[in-house]
Amino acid sequence: MTQAEIKLCSLLLQEHFGEIVEKIGVHLIRTGSQPLRVIAHDTETSLDQVKKALCVLIQHNLVIYQVHKRGVVEYEAQCSRVLRMLRYPRYIYTAKTLYSDTGELIVEELLLNGKMTMSAVVKKVADRLTETMEDGKTMDYAEVSNTFVRLVDTHFVQRCPLVPATENSDTGPPPPAPTLVINEKDMYLVPKLSLIGKGKRRRSSDEDATGEPKAKRPKQTTDNKEPIPDDGIYWQANLDRFHQHFRDQAIVSAVANRMDQTSSEIVRTMLRMSEVTTPSGAPFTQPLSSNEIFRSLPVGYNISKQVLDQYLTLLADDPLEFVGKSGDSGGGMYVINLHKALGSLATATLESVVQERFGSRCARIFRLVLQKKHLEQKQVEDFAMIPAKEAKDMLYKMLSENFISLQEIPKTPDHAPSRTFYLYTVNILSAARMLLHRCYKSVANLIERRQFETKENKRLLEKSQRVEAIIASMQATGAEEAQLQEIEEMITAPERQQLETLKRNVNNVFLNFILELFIASVWK
Repeated sequence: MTQAEIKLCSLLLQEHFGEIVEKIGVHLIRTGSQPLRVIAHDTETSLDQVKKALCVLIQHNLVIYQVHKRGVVEYEAQCSRVLRMLRYPRYIYTAKTLYSDTGELIVEELLLNGKMTMSAVVKKVADRLTETMEDGKTMDYAEVSNTFVRLVDTHFVQRCPLVPATENSDTGPPPPAPTLVINEKDMYLVPKLSLIGKGKRRRSSDEDATGEPKAKRPKQTTDNKEPIPDDGIYWQANLDRFHQHFRDQAIVSAVANRMDQTSSEIVRTMLRMSEVTTPSGAPFTQPLSSNEIFRSLPVGYNISKQVLDQYLTLLADDPLEFVGKSGDSGGGMYVINLHKALGSLATATLESVVQERFGSRCARIFRLVLQKKHLEQKQVEDFAMIPAKEAKDMLYKMLSENFISLQEIPKTPDHAPSRTFYLYTVNILSAARMLLHRCYKSVANLIERRQFETKENKRLLEKSQRVEAIIASMQATGAEEAQLQEIEEMITAPERQQLETLKRNVNNVFLNFILELFIASVWK
């Protein structure tokens, strides 16, 4: 765990959950697993506040717990899960792209709340969609429920582990902490719910739906409250499935850039056929026959079986080896080599960074060392056709930035420089780690800069929000264009330019997930 990652985790926890949760979370990231009272003592926080903070972190899957033999419960932070909070907007946008506004709001609610029952998600999303509709129109629960089922069927949403029934029925003393388990076959099993109803619009705080003042409403007793139909069955967003989708999109895009659109569509079809059956960390997809791929091609994609076989042979013979042939039955069995694809994508990312940072000649040397594995300085000069002085400067520049490394091979045990070979090489895993660390550091700096800019320009932001609210209310009442223009002129030209600069600084957050997926695939 690097200091850059810890700093970024601290900023994310503080931004989303506040200071107390941030203090507890960062303490667990720094120290590892610890019991409750030790956490309270080390952070100088009251036991009650520590319990509440841990509840929030566990609810959002940022902390896990385990019971030791002596009955002590220890809590451990999940740093990688905290860093995934950076991608929440991308998860939500992906759901919107695939399943429209309803899917977007379902994923957003699950990410904001950590875990929720299906009935609660459906009602909340239906209410939010109804708010955005014209007067007289409402969103039906059944429509939201259907989208939720589709998200579960494609594994973007999954069940949370439950307390087993045997543990509840046990007559002995309760365990220090419940053990949560779930069968893999039940993880994507949706309970049969008859959710009948429509979304409701929010009323004013003084009156209810009937227009009756709040004070005159009869007090409702908790006895009349209807039981929740799916009580105890909680759902969460499956972030690994979203990462799998991002990876598949990157592979399809890489194939399209290298070959053509037809090849990328064939690869897209293969990935779509195996997206649910292939685990997120698997090195290969499930083998697919040529006949199955032909039948699964999109409707209207008019290519013959013979042309498809030619494309598959071409993909299998490509040096990148994204597609491999695993057998001859069914017209030929084909798989996608996911680890090889991630390695190629990570290498391409590193080459791009070297070119942007050091120029095209450095990129030529970097690709040359990648291709030849090990080269002496004189060999680099000859193969790259670059003068000795320039090649030496470029190699040392990349060496100092850790993009390439130097390996010593001595002829004698004394390691004398005159009797030692010095070979330049590229360690892809080490370079990817270094670049990912820099990404984390950059994002942490950007978040701090955004906080500073927001604090410095607080008055201007508040003024901008007030003006936008006035314009929105005037547009709703049918105001004329001249009146709207007059309100917009309340923000002067220099202030508008300052706002644009501020928005650019605030929105400039980027993290390369390809490197993270590549590093994870190497270690699995």
